Amino acid sequence: MAQVVGITYYPVKGCAGISVGQAEVIPSGLLGDRVHAVADDNGDLRWQGADPRLALIVPEPRADGGLTLRAPGHEPVTTGAAAADADDGDADDAADRWLTRVLGRPSRLVRAVAGNESRLHVVSRASLDALNRRIAERGGRPLPMNRFRPNLVIDGWETPHTEDDTPLLTLPGTTLALARLTVRCAVTLVDQETGRRAGSEPLRTLADYRRAEGGVVFGAYFAVRRPGRVAVGDEVTGAG
Repeated sequence: MAQVVGITYYPVKGCAGISVGQAEVIPSGLLGDRVHAVADDNGDLRWQGADPRLALIVPEPRADGGLTLRAPGHEPVTTGAAAADADDGDADDAADRWLTRVLGRPSRLVRAVAGNESRLHVVSRASLDALNRRIAERGGRPLPMNRFRPNLVIDGWETPHTEDDTPLLTLPGTTLALARLTVRCAVTLVDQETGRRAGSEPLRTLADYRRAEGGVVFGAYFAVRRPGRVAVGDEVTGAG
């Protein structure tokens, strides 16, 4: 039986995720997922490929709509509820100054613009196990699932990459439709625990057997067909 074994959402795009036992699924994805982002002084969004220390920033949503941001070696900072709803999308100055210190470059907390982040990212354990076997054959160390920053982790599929070939996933509280495969980038090279690049894996190995139009792929994005809820332990039924 295939089932959900992990649920993670990312309040700030590019920053650390929050793992939960259950989550609300809204038309745009998991509630609270990638609502904010970090931008530079030109308004361009920062990403872990260029700013790997983003992985060390842990955002904690607050009941009033604000965030508490934490990072090793820095006192936490709290954004206000008004900042989360500001018309211009910018958070308050304290958070901006804090992000600038942590990342070492001018940075601002902004509201994220809907895009790929509005879909549910699904990866199966079978896919990761198959990848890690190939990496081990080259003498490398296995990689944790968080390198791929999924929203949902599914276990119980015998065949790797079943998520790539299943048009519809039905769960007790929601239904998801396959949108597209996930093209992987330099973010997968970042150790999510240290906030540093850590070698050439998994991209080196994925390039051997997971090439597709647009690059190498691993995991898949799913659009929400039926909003509702998802919980760890939910059975997952696939339809062709």
